[in-house]
Amino acid sequence: MSSAVTTIAPPKELHLRADMTIATRNRWAMADLADGMHLWRLAWALGWLDIRLRYRGSMLGPFWLTISTGVMVAALGVLYSTLFKIELKEYLPFLALSQVLWGFLAALVSEACGVFTDAEGVIRSVRMPFFVFSMRGLIRNAIVLGHNIVVIVVVFAIFRMWPHPGSLMALPGLLLWAIDALALTLLLGGFCARFRDIQPIVNSIMQIAFFMTPVIWKPNQLSASGIANLAFNPFYDLLEIVRGPILGSDIAVTTWIGACVYSVALCAISWAFFVRARGRIAFWV
Repeated sequence: MSSAVTTIAPPKELHLRADMTIATRNRWAMADLADGMHLWRLAWALGWLDIRLRYRGSMLGPFWLTISTGVMVAALGVLYSTLFKIELKEYLPFLALSQVLWGFLAALVSEACGVFTDAEGVIRSVRMPFFVFSMRGLIRNAIVLGHNIVVIVVVFAIFRMWPHPGSLMALPGLLLWAIDALALTLLLGGFCARFRDIQPIVNSIMQIAFFMTPVIWKPNQLSASGIANLAFNPFYDLLEIVRGPILGSDIAVTTWIGACVYSVALCAISWAFFVRARGRIAFWV
């Protein structure tokens, strides 16, 4: 006696319903971004308020961070220029620029983990686009970067390194940084809201990345194979597209390609996660 297995195909309505759900999630996520961009003034006010509250009661405000950065750059510059046997005039501008830019990147990554959990009270009490909190984190760190630029200006002025037209090529790199920062906050902010153990892991990874990325050491100190391996370090590509033009270095096309590839991958992963997790963030925080 033969038996036949009958496969019952799911009704077309189920496929349509699933497609509509995916389309609806994407539409809501797009609306979140659009509404957040319209509230850029609110994001700016919140970012500025964060700075004022962080340094409330301080006479110098964020310039205390500028002073500490300047002292650290001066101390490390004298030490490592001696260890690496590099002239101070060549090494100190590189270190000052690298340290300030890396501080900005590291702060963005670290604070991205708590961009939603730190705003728990607001998220639970006020209906607001989540993208506003992403812009808030970017603006807050951009203000701090603006204060730390004083260190770069002072060091460059001491060694008479004046801006040149090629320095404008750093602007596209900064724009790419802003896009990556917004994508990263949406990704890490939601992910760390769901899994609170992720933030210490991210901080540890950033500490390792600091030593693996040419911040206090220069790329030309490596061998040819070591320089080739730097292409697999996303922090190097992103750092170099901004640092290189300011220092007057020629940026390889592969460096720009690598930075763009890493950025596209980050934005794609961030969007896929945000579309799926957007409706749950309020419950996670």
